[in-house]
Amino acid sequence: MSNYEIIGLMSGTSMDGLDIAHVRFDFNNNSNDSFVLLSADTVPLPEELLRKLMDAPNYSVAQMLILDKEFGHFLADSVLKFIEKKKIVKNNVQAIASHGQTILHQPNNGFTLQIGCGSTLSYLTNINVINDFRTKDIVAGGQGAPLVPIGDFGLFSDLADGFLNIGGFANVSFKTDDTIVAYDICPGNLPLNKLAQAKNLAYDKNGELAQSGEINFFLLDLLNSLEYYHLDGPKSLGTEWLEEFYYPLLKFDKEIDNNLRTVVEHTAIQISNVLNNANLSSVLVTGGGAKNGFLVERIKHYFNGELILPEQKIIDFKEAIVFAYLGALYLAKRPNAISSVTGAEKNTIGGVFHLPG
Repeated sequence: MSNYEIIGLMSGTSMDGLDIAHVRFDFNNNSNDSFVLLSADTVPLPEELLRKLMDAPNYSVAQMLILDKEFGHFLADSVLKFIEKKKIVKNNVQAIASHGQTILHQPNNGFTLQIGCGSTLSYLTNINVINDFRTKDIVAGGQGAPLVPIGDFGLFSDLADGFLNIGGFANVSFKTDDTIVAYDICPGNLPLNKLAQAKNLAYDKNGELAQSGEINFFLLDLLNSLEYYHLDGPKSLGTEWLEEFYYPLLKFDKEIDNNLRTVVEHTAIQISNVLNNANLSSVLVTGGGAKNGFLVERIKHYFNGELILPEQKIIDFKEAIVFAYLGALYLAKRPNAISSVTGAEKNTIGGVFHLPG
C-alpha cells in the first residue's frame, strides 16, 4: 500500500491543547513523501484534566494508571467529535497515531512515559491506534527524541535547510553530510508560560511583557552557563531537567517582566548559536513560539541566515502532521526513528498497535 489516511494527535509539554490533524499521505514519490492536510483542529484541555496532568509526575502508580485511562477517554471523545465536525468518512481512516502526553522522560534511566491509553482510544473510536512511539528507540539505546526530524526531511525538505520547532522545548534538525542531526536546544515556551502564569496570564502574548522588561545580565550568564548547552548531541530535555536546573535560577514572585525579557534573550542566543554553528542559510520555524513576535525578532537579531515562517496551519499543526506521518511509516513498515538523531544503535520502527476489537 502506498496511500495512507491517518489522524495524528499531538499534546505537547506546554499543555496548551490537543492538536488533531487528518492527513493523507502518498508514498509513491521516489524523492519526497507527499501529504495533504485534509482538516485540523485544536481542542483545549479541560481545566480539571490539565491540573491532573501538571501534577502527574508526583502521582502514585495507581493514580497514574487511572489518569492514563482518563486521558485515553478524553482523546477518544475529542477524535469522535472531530470526525463528526469535519464530516470524515471513518472507514477511510487506517489509524490514529497518538503521541500521548509526556509525564516522565528519563532516557538515561531507560524509560519515557506518554499516557493516553491506546486500548481505550482504539476501543472507544473503533479505529486502529498506534501510540508509544518513543519506547523502542530508548530500548535500542536512544533518547526516544526528537522524532519530528524524520517528518522535517520526509515532508518539508524543499522549504528550508533546517527546521526549528519552538514548543515547550526548542529543537532543531538539519543535515550534515547527508546525515540528519537533531536535538533539543533549550527550553522554549515552558518557562515563558510559567512566568506569565505568575501574573495570572496563560502566556505572554506576542512577547509583550518580555519586551517591556529589562535584561538581568547576571541571570542571563547563569542560564547560558548551564551544563546541558556544552554537551554534544544526541541529547534531549524533559520537565525534570527544568525543575532541577532551570527554574531554581528564576524568580516567580517578583521582577516577572525582567525575568521574561532575560529568558527570551537567553532562548534566542542558544537557538542562534546552534543555527549559526550549523552554517544554515534558511530555517523553517514552527510551534507556538513562532507566534511570539518578540522572540522571533530576537532570534533574527542573532541568526546569520533567513528565518522562514510558513503558512499558519503548518505553524499550528506540523507536529500533529508528523505524528500522523510516523503512523503511516509504521504501517508501511519503514523506520520512523532515526539513530543519527536519537543516538540509538539503529533505526527502528517505533509504536504499539492496538486493534479496536
